[in-house]
Amino acid sequence: MELYSKCSVEDPSLEDDQSSSTETDQSETQERGRWGAKLDYMLSMVGYCVGLGNIWRFPYLCMRNGGGAFLIPFLFFLLACGLPLYFLEVSLGQFTGRGCFHVWEACPLFKGIGVGMFNVLFVVTLYYNIINTWTLYYLGSSFFTPLPWTTCDNAWNTPKCLHQSPNSLQQNGNSSLYGAYNSSLQSSVNSSNVNATILTVIGNVSDSTTSLEEFWFHRVLTLSSGLHDVGGLNWRLTLCFLAAWIVVCLCLIKGVKSLGKVVYVTATLPYLLLTVILIKGLTLPGATDGILFYIRPDFNKLANLQVWLEAGLQVFYSLGPAWGPLITMASYNKFHNNCYRDSIILTLVSEGTSIFGGFAIFTIVGYMAHQTGKPVDEVVQAGPGLAYLVYPEALSQLPFPNLWAVVFFVMLFTVGLDSQFATVEGCMTAISDSVPRLRKHKVFLAILTCSFFVISGLILCSEAGLYIFQLLDWYIAAFGLPLFGLLECLIFGWIYGAENMSRDIEIMLGRGVPVYMRILWCIVTPLLLLLLLISSIYMYRPPMVGSYTYPPYARAIGWFVAALPLIPLPLWAFHVIRNSHGTTWYQKFCSSLQPSEDWKPVSSSECEKYRPGSREMRGGIKAMVLRNLLGKNV
Repeated sequence: MELYSKCSVEDPSLEDDQSSSTETDQSETQERGRWGAKLDYMLSMVGYCVGLGNIWRFPYLCMRNGGGAFLIPFLFFLLACGLPLYFLEVSLGQFTGRGCFHVWEACPLFKGIGVGMFNVLFVVTLYYNIINTWTLYYLGSSFFTPLPWTTCDNAWNTPKCLHQSPNSLQQNGNSSLYGAYNSSLQSSVNSSNVNATILTVIGNVSDSTTSLEEFWFHRVLTLSSGLHDVGGLNWRLTLCFLAAWIVVCLCLIKGVKSLGKVVYVTATLPYLLLTVILIKGLTLPGATDGILFYIRPDFNKLANLQVWLEAGLQVFYSLGPAWGPLITMASYNKFHNNCYRDSIILTLVSEGTSIFGGFAIFTIVGYMAHQTGKPVDEVVQAGPGLAYLVYPEALSQLPFPNLWAVVFFVMLFTVGLDSQFATVEGCMTAISDSVPRLRKHKVFLAILTCSFFVISGLILCSEAGLYIFQLLDWYIAAFGLPLFGLLECLIFGWIYGAENMSRDIEIMLGRGVPVYMRILWCIVTPLLLLLLLISSIYMYRPPMVGSYTYPPYARAIGWFVAALPLIPLPLWAFHVIRNSHGTTWYQKFCSSLQPSEDWKPVSSSECEKYRPGSREMRGGIKAMVLRNLLGKNV
């Protein structure tokens, strides 16, 4: 049965109404906004996809999982899972011109996915800026001489403080330099959620603690004994938290119009600073050892399933699909923008940055190993703690340590800001798409949104802030995101259909989806996402902060957080079925699988002649499968 367009003007009696509707669509498009230039969009997407995890998590995973050999499973998952899902999401955003709430009109039964995505966005936006806050605190401290984390004569130090010099490190060679970090598969699952990382590096288990550890735990975090002991707000951290949010608000004050200008600095500066750090690192003794340790291939590791799973999880979480920002950013594109070419470029740039960042990181790590007389793997065993423990200590050993500390933390801050921009813009877009009259009040919406998150996130500046941060980061996207990615492939590969999706994309690009991409959408990518989802569930383990174990009530809260993205799915499905056309529940169910009247291209000129493709089962299931996989002429 042909699904006739709701935009068609074939009936003369509807022509006036359609003309009015077209003018309304054009007005809404102008109010909603567009990227000022193609480069604005590209840099914003680079800034979003190149997150903190690309800088310090990928090198650690690469080192631990076979060095250069890790690139084989990494590239496999990038091409077979990351790129197809990335292209699908940006196509949806660009075609509909809407955020994560409204792209599910193609299959209303699953509109709950949009709500679930927003729930993830909301929670991530709530806690992500605390990472930028920590970085800002270190950045401010980098202007003091000597660097405050290098001495033991500060007010926050304890009698057990050990000055961290190369000689003292060599003398204490049998103890853990920065403690042990549980870097199991599950930590990769959960700490990868938003290009961030779980920064719960555990202190030295010996009687002595380093000056850097004491600065981190006693000065920056003022960490309490557990989640039950919230304590008061750390006023220094609170000021940094407020400053970080003011920066975010000012950069988003006019939506993508202002964001498109800011990213010329925030998305390019990290590359410049990483290059500066790499050049400096290459001049240091031990740098070659660090790089060789990073890239030396161990092909025996490829026989380990966990290596492949970690590669898949790294690709999936670093590109950031399945929770809204990709759809949101692409929704501000011009309708005929070549999103297919953009997707290839952006995925390669994002993951290429991971590899490039690894060289910059491991030149300094190799230098640190040379200074301490330790093997490289012992220096870097803290993994994600590179940013706040290993790297600051290494920088303090360089000539002009304050300068290099400022360079490093400015780089981290700009990388973190770009990711925060995408999450906040995703929330604002979802709100303004649902309440269109707010589009005329972008300044008000930006201030209101950021103020809300400032107030809501203040508890992260308390003495229990790290425990709260890890609890949220551990659970919010552990299971929901792989499930959403899987459902996206099933919906647009089979229910709405890859053939229909290809026709929609052809309207934008002038050509349909290649056969290999259809096969990936329909078969390969969903199978890989199912594998990642099952592994996430199977490898689950409760979160910990050092030796601290969360009490049962905290784990219950964590499971509630994990359920937040999933709860809307059955609730919205029931609501949609109940209100769908039909006299029986089966008819209503079938109707809920059909595109709604709101599924149409954002371009008013294309909307006038748009008809969703036929969904009838001509020739049976076999013919339907062949049409979706190979094209309409089969």
